[in-house]
Amino acid sequence: MKSRTPKSPAPKYRRILLKLSGEALGGKEGNGISPEAVHDMARQVAEVRELGTEVVVVVGGGNIFRGLAGSERGIERATGDYMGMLATVINALALQDALEKQGVPTRVQSAITMAQIAEPFIRRRAVRHLEKGRVVIFGAGTGNPYFSTDTAAALRANEMGAEVILKATKVDGIYNKDPKKHKDAVRYEQVSYREALEKQLKVMDAAAFALCMDNKMPIVVFDFFAEHNLRRVVLGETVGTLVTT
Repeated sequence: MKSRTPKSPAPKYRRILLKLSGEALGGKEGNGISPEAVHDMARQVAEVRELGTEVVVVVGGGNIFRGLAGSERGIERATGDYMGMLATVINALALQDALEKQGVPTRVQSAITMAQIAEPFIRRRAVRHLEKGRVVIFGAGTGNPYFSTDTAAALRANEMGAEVILKATKVDGIYNKDPKKHKDAVRYEQVSYREALEKQLKVMDAAAFALCMDNKMPIVVFDFFAEHNLRRVVLGETVGTLVTT
């Protein structure tokens, strides 16, 4: 009698948007690109793809250059923001390389045209990539200065029909105050958009959060660096903090 191969558990989400900070690609130091950190990210994304979940990724660029910090040092704000957008494309290419070494077909789409290294952002093409089993990484933010990659994540999640934004952090959820400074900080398992606003919980910047709230896009803030946490979130386990209606 033939032994049956155990079925993989069914994921809760069919399509997710994973928001990665640039600092996460920098590893413990948060600067530059850590091959170990990028490899671990790719491994976790590959795990989720094996469940059948479609994955789109938005990456930040703070490990290389942050536009706001540049403007504080005398660089014109719009120019600094464009420099930051280019940094996100560097990170997107690094993650693409790591994913493809894991056997995961990947496409990078950029909001700033650079045809030699990335496709332009075209929503219908990105959807087609997902339907063919590819991971799509969005670089260059929204393509506009004065908008953060959080806003880009909220925008792309809605455009792509994602069911949830998974915001990867180094903290295991949203707290009522900074857990690194206050031992009595309390973590929320679930919080409404309205509560998050009233209590001034730093989930995302105002523009990104408003976009999620208006379109009822749930957000899960979780510790990406705990083993298999991304997979656990996708399977519907209670991990991190859920922000919803």
